[in-house]
Amino acid sequence: MAESFDLSALPPSFYEDPYPTYARLQTQTPVLQCADGTYFLTRYEHINAVYRDPRRFSSDKRIQFAPAFGEDSPLYEHHTASLVFNDPPLHTRVRKAIGNALSMQMVRAMQDDLVTLVDQLLDDMAAKTQVDLIADYAAAIPIEIIGNMLGVPKSERGPLRRWSLSILGALEVGLDAAKLADGNRCVTEFLQYLQDFVPRRRATMTAQEDDILARLLRWRDDDGGLAARELYHQCIFLLNAGHETTTNLIGNGIELLTRYPEQRARLQRKPELITSAVEETLRYESSNQLGNRTTTEAVKVADVSIPAGTVLTLCIGAANRDPQQFLDPHVFDISRTPNPHLAFAAGIHTCAGLNVARLEGRIAIGRLFARYPELTLAQPPVRARRARFRGFEQLLVGLG
Repeated sequence: MAESFDLSALPPSFYEDPYPTYARLQTQTPVLQCADGTYFLTRYEHINAVYRDPRRFSSDKRIQFAPAFGEDSPLYEHHTASLVFNDPPLHTRVRKAIGNALSMQMVRAMQDDLVTLVDQLLDDMAAKTQVDLIADYAAAIPIEIIGNMLGVPKSERGPLRRWSLSILGALEVGLDAAKLADGNRCVTEFLQYLQDFVPRRRATMTAQEDDILARLLRWRDDDGGLAARELYHQCIFLLNAGHETTTNLIGNGIELLTRYPEQRARLQRKPELITSAVEETLRYESSNQLGNRTTTEAVKVADVSIPAGTVLTLCIGAANRDPQQFLDPHVFDISRTPNPHLAFAAGIHTCAGLNVARLEGRIAIGRLFARYPELTLAQPPVRARRARFRGFEQLLVGLG
């Protein structure tokens, strides 16, 4: 198994169900050296330790992304400027600005608008015999929420999902020339939009406006505020980070509750289980399956010596099903507690928007099954062929 595993040439069966592969790697070679010299980690304890040691395991992706994207490309400029792919001090500075904008006060303030949005989408479904819960529901929710957080006019939100999917798609394994070109084109289009939109927003912003872009525009530290280019790339990052993973969370949660009707029945009897149901969805079908770090010095992981400058792939999907950490890890249990999954990473790079994602998941999944308790799958779900971001391309249901 260890000799045959190749992240750049995965079989179709892997995309449908990667967990048997992860389990075999955990048993046989939990710190696997791949043919390209990188290492693939599958154990919870190892991945958690790497996340919590940013000094020895860097998030900076310049060396990794230069050959993949080209140093003069829009994709390279964006992804190496993003919060998630930076170390302190830049990470610390940008995290302070974004963290302030994503405070619990902000999250609580968006709840009423989120409920209104979800209920409107549920109303719109009523006249339909079949609904695609990805395109018509799961993807629509984070786009509208992030659009509101950035103050993007509703009439200008049309390209946001396409831009996000293409820019994030460039991070997938097995990137081809067409996806690379599309990703670069979408970064350029998004930057051009922001170069027009942000000055418009700054010029018309009032003191009463308190969305995330208003806070980012007002934020100051000892070095002043964010430079224009920094601000643009963090706006792109916020859309990408909050859109695709939250779409996957909602879609995965809906599919799991239809796949496991006994768990769905438990949720319908006790709606308060929605909080732990969302956490179990994040563990059982992690929206983001893979992360990366680069060693800054020679290290040992388990008993394996790894030289400085080595790229590690952290398999979050495997860690969240590690039997050394979770009892019955392949059982979907919506009341599981404690549930210390790594779906939002850990340490200084813990997802800045985790409370927003959790809120969206609770309201979107909970209110859907409350409104349409007889919901059933109309066709087999169509799983997206992505190793890093796990979700569905289509989820057709009948509403009952």
